[in-house]
Order: sequence, then C-alpha cells, then structure tokens
Amino acid sequence: MSAERFEELREAAWRCNLELPERGVVLYTFGNASAVDRERGVFAIKPSGVVFSDLKVEDMVVVDLEGAVVDGRRRPSSDTPTHAVLYREFAGIGGIAHTHSTHATAWAQACRPIPILGTTHADLAPGEIPCTRLMSAEEAAGDYELTTGELIVERFRELDPLQTPMVLAVRHGPFAWGPSAEKAVEHCVMLEELARIAWLTLAIDGGIQPLEPWLSEKHFRRKHGGEAYYGQGEGRS
Repeated sequence: MSAERFEELREAAWRCNLELPERGVVLYTFGNASAVDRERGVFAIKPSGVVFSDLKVEDMVVVDLEGAVVDGRRRPSSDTPTHAVLYREFAGIGGIAHTHSTHATAWAQACRPIPILGTTHADLAPGEIPCTRLMSAEEAAGDYELTTGELIVERFRELDPLQTPMVLAVRHGPFAWGPSAEKAVEHCVMLEELARIAWLTLAIDGGIQPLEPWLSEKHFRRKHGGEAYYGQGEGRS
C-alpha cells in the first residue's frame, strides 16, 4: 500500500490529536488519539513521546490491527497495542482517544466508577462509567499495553461499548472511543466533564443516590437509538 493512500487517515488522526490539548485534556505527551480504516485494516496513531505542539501530519504512524507498523518514519505510541485490541474487539468503533485528564484520572486512580448522578451524564451513557479491574503484577510484567486493552474488553463482556463509549483503566486513566476519531475525542472531553461534575456533586452531598432510572432512560434514549429525536439528524448531540 502506497504512503499516499494514507494521507486522509493520517490527517484525521493528526487533527484529533491536536484537539486534545486544545480541549485541555492532555499536557505535553500524556495522551493519544487514533483513527481506523476498517476496509484496509489499518489505523493511524500519534508517535511515541512527541509533544502535541510539535506534531505534523507526516508524523502519524500507520499500523495494522495487530499493531505492526505499515508506514511511518517514527515509532508509534506505546499505547498502540491497547488501541489495536479495542479495534479488533469493538467492531463498531472508528476512533480511540486516551488522556490523563485530571478528574477522570483521579477517579481511575481511586478505582471508582463514575456514578450516574444527573441527566448530563445520562445524555452520554445509560449507566456508570465503568472501571477495569486492577492489573496483577504478573500481567504488568508481561505485555502491559496489550493487557490494558484486554482488561477493557474483559470489563465490557456484559456491556455494550457503543452505548458506553468510555472506560477508566484502574490506576491509569481514561480511554474513550466512538464511530469516528472525532467522536472519540469528544467522548474523552465529555468524560472529563462528567468526572468533574460527579466529584463536585459528591462534595456537596456525599449521600446522593444515582439518577432515577426513568430519567436516565429518557435522556439517553432521546439522543441515542431508533427513538432518538434530539438534534438535526443521526450522530448529532
């Protein structure tokens, strides 16, 4: 496959990586985004250790769904195996974003899922934002990034990743995905806001109960699924 055929994919990944610092959810090199081309079985991802402000389109690395480099002059993100696992296992996703944003990472470090406390949360996901289990010492000593992806998939065995497009990797940080790389970034930004709102809410009232199920159902369904009526068409929020 010629490099020219990857230009559009690279640009999509590049633009989404640039949006992460613009939205205030990454600092320096702490995070990454990728965009997948399902037809060709490849995705483009940020290069490892490169400051976001220095990124150029040609820096994006194209890899296959096993994480092997197909095209690019730099080494791909160290999180590439995690992205590859999610692309292989979550067939409906078109992009992935990972950050170490302050509030979402705090919940991940506390090993606590983000409870659904209000309709802002319900507009995005129908239930709590889940946590993975803690990685064992033996798992961490192996292929750490691959195992991170496998733990996310494990957590979603009984969850729909298209309905809840985000997760907290325990002791690590948030990952989010969506039908496109742009949506994956949006979900990461919104995840940080949900984490912040939940933290503030619990600071005001530590005994607050989860959102009433009829309200969470109403707000989620008005934006998602066949009965959605919010916005101007499919994919609008």
